[in-house]
Amino acid sequence: MTVVAALQIATGVTVSRVLEFEEEIRGASLVVLPEAVLGGYPGREPFVGYFHASITVPGPETAALAGLAARTGASLVVGVIERDGSTLYSTVVFLDPGLGLVAKHRKLVPTARERLFWGRGDGSTLPAVPTAAGLAGAAICWENHMPLLRAAMYAKGVEIWCAPTADDRDVWQASMRHIADEGRCFVISACPYETEGDDPFRGGSVIVGPQGDVLAGPLHDGEGLITAEIDLDEIVAARKSLDVSGHYARPDIFALSVDERPQDGVTFLR
Repeated sequence: MTVVAALQIATGVTVSRVLEFEEEIRGASLVVLPEAVLGGYPGREPFVGYFHASITVPGPETAALAGLAARTGASLVVGVIERDGSTLYSTVVFLDPGLGLVAKHRKLVPTARERLFWGRGDGSTLPAVPTAAGLAGAAICWENHMPLLRAAMYAKGVEIWCAPTADDRDVWQASMRHIADEGRCFVISACPYETEGDDPFRGGSVIVGPQGDVLAGPLHDGEGLITAEIDLDEIVAARKSLDVSGHYARPDIFALSVDERPQDGVTFLR
C-alpha cells in the first residue's frame, strides 16, 4: 500500500505558497497539483504581465519544487505555465525525490480562450514516469476528453493517471471515474480552489480507484490535501476483465499511430 494525494490550491500562486504545504505532503508517495498553479489561468490580467509570470523549464521554480520533492520523499506532478522563447504552454512537470525534474508534458490542445494565450504541445512530451506509487502519466484538463490520447497513454501502461485541471463542473467527476474504469488505473485529479475574482474555481479534486470507485473527495469547500491508500494489485485484478491495450484490443481492426518526434518550426541542416 502507498499513499497518493491531490493538493487543491489556487492558480497563479508563487512557488513559496506551494512550499507552505511541505508538512502536509510529507508521507505521500505522489502528489498532483492543479493546472497552471505557477503562472495562472489566462485572461485574468494583461498579456505582458501574464507572460512575465510564466516560468522556464528547467528554471529556479522547478529547482525549488525539486527541493520540496527531495525533502518530503514525494514525487510531484505540477501544472505550470511554461515560457519557451515567446510562446507559452500549459505544462505539467514531474519532480522525482532523488532525480529532480525528470519529465514534462505540454498540453496538446488549448481550449476556448486558452488558444489566444497558449501554444500547442507535440508528441515529444508524452512521458510515462516511474514513481514510488507506480507508473505515472498526465493529461491536462480537457485533454482527458481526447480518446486517442487516452489510448496512447493506456498503451504505455500508465498505472497512476494524473489529471491537473481547471474544470470544476460536476460532470468532471464522471469523466474521472470513466477514465479510471476504462483504463483500469488510479486517477488523481487536482482542481484549483479560489474565493476571489469574477469567476473563481470551486475545486473538486478527487482520487478514483481502477474500477471507478471514488477513494477521496471531491473536495469543494476550500484549499487542502486529499489522500488515499492504493494497492497496484487492484489494477492487476481489474485488468483481468478489461485491458484495453491487451486482451480487449482488436489490432486487426483498429490501429493508432503516435508520432513522438519533436515538431520544430525550423530545422537547421549543417
